[in-house]
Amino acid sequence: MMRTVSMLILLICGLTSAGAAEPALPKFEDVTEQAGIRFKHSYGDHHLSNIVEGTGPGVVFFDYNGDGHLDLYFLNGCWLREVNDNLGRDLRGKLANALYRSNGDGTFTDVTEKAGVGDRGYGMGGSAADYDNDGDWDLYVLNYGPNIFYRNNGDGTFTDVSAKSGLNDPSWSLSAPWLDYDNDGDLDVYVANYLKYDAGKFRDFYPAAGYPGPLSYAAQPDRLYRNNGDGTFTEVTRQAGLYFPDGRSMSAVATDLNNDGRIDLYVTNDATPNCYFVNTGKGTFVNETMLWGLAFGEGGQGASSMGPVIGDVNRDGLLDVYIPDMAYGCLLINKGKWFADITAPSSLAVVCGQYTGWGGGLIDYDNDGYLDVFVANGNPHHEYTEEDVLLRNDHNGKFIDVAVQSGRYFFEKYVGRGAAFADYDNDGDMDILVMNLNGPAKLLRNDGGNRNHWLTIAPKLRGSKVEALGARVTVTVGKMRMVQEVSAVLGYLSQSDPRAHFGLGRAVKADLVEVRWPGGKTTRLKDVKAGQILAIIEGEK
Repeated sequence: MMRTVSMLILLICGLTSAGAAEPALPKFEDVTEQAGIRFKHSYGDHHLSNIVEGTGPGVVFFDYNGDGHLDLYFLNGCWLREVNDNLGRDLRGKLANALYRSNGDGTFTDVTEKAGVGDRGYGMGGSAADYDNDGDWDLYVLNYGPNIFYRNNGDGTFTDVSAKSGLNDPSWSLSAPWLDYDNDGDLDVYVANYLKYDAGKFRDFYPAAGYPGPLSYAAQPDRLYRNNGDGTFTEVTRQAGLYFPDGRSMSAVATDLNNDGRIDLYVTNDATPNCYFVNTGKGTFVNETMLWGLAFGEGGQGASSMGPVIGDVNRDGLLDVYIPDMAYGCLLINKGKWFADITAPSSLAVVCGQYTGWGGGLIDYDNDGYLDVFVANGNPHHEYTEEDVLLRNDHNGKFIDVAVQSGRYFFEKYVGRGAAFADYDNDGDMDILVMNLNGPAKLLRNDGGNRNHWLTIAPKLRGSKVEALGARVTVTVGKMRMVQEVSAVLGYLSQSDPRAHFGLGRAVKADLVEVRWPGGKTTRLKDVKAGQILAIIEGEK
């Protein structure tokens, strides 16, 4: 009803005002069907009845075949005796994850069976990385139950190396960012684990709540796995100073928040304080969450924080944090030595407070040089639908609700969960993929975002087709410096486009492009033409 009234107001204003100065905003078009995507998520049952069923799903963008076009991996549930009701047994053996290959023309083809990645476990989230440095993306599937790790064979197929690699973590895993924490040249992985479900034994809860919340169950600790360089991993959580047994992690991101050149870990937790683990550069981490003001929401309580996303919101060269949650969300601005919560002053609270946020994104959807906010919303304990939100950065510290101006999709309601962001059609503007609980995945094509100029940077290590995770890209246009990291695992349960995308506004070139590589070296390019996806190879000019 609120969105309907808003649309009427917009129409009336459009009829009564002569020649608005503001340019037309981009619109998002639901192109799921015409793109050939037929994926529908299921939690393995016909009635939502517990926290396992209500938590997923996520999605992974990655170019598994190295053709320059991003492909999609969808996570699905399954029927499990310890999770689902007996009435859902008709779904047993009928649900699986799915891999959709981009055809390069805006459409996708389901290649799950051919690729050999149709895991039938209880899928939650996923991530991709080149763990063996052979130049292609490998795929990590995060489950309620043992995780599955697929090695990319380089010929369009994958091999299950879960047990051999040591990454078959048996916990309930939700997120797994990759990082070279010990600077030895290969990628390690941090696995964010949630809680230990009791197969429905705990029944002391208020029935209107739908089912018990996270504090009704014991937490499961996260794990850091060090890459041994031979195809195997060793769990080193305690040695690295990362053992935190009470977190109930929802998602995590590997990022350099303190700008010291080392990749840290920021973990968002459910109903408990979040964790900011600072990389010491000596193979260990120190928990400095309280010192940086990153533990709680504005009210000082441990909120149900969902997936963290990172970006330079106010264009000061420092990376900020946005976290959707069950209240207003949190926009935390980096002040150099601490973070300030500006959720209310930025006008995000008044919009997001009426919803339950899950999959968030900081994307410059209109390419004006400033990051905007998208959030996928949905009730946490019931299949009550909600609209998603889109808020445009006004360049002055506030966000404007532009959902009603941005396409018919924003008048539809779903039970949203994970979301991922990518320029899937390589046309210069950021598109959105939304995962809905027990509902259809939705691919939203950005129409009009490329009316402004743009530049996409793909930093790659020599001899690799894979983006260099952990690299930091800085683009200077006039007096504006824009910073973005190559850290694909962002937000809730999902992986987005690993390439660094920048809106340039009316500028036809970037004055300077700088890439700080994971090893610390820097590449600088001057007068870089707009309107291109530019691969920058480490060590090449």
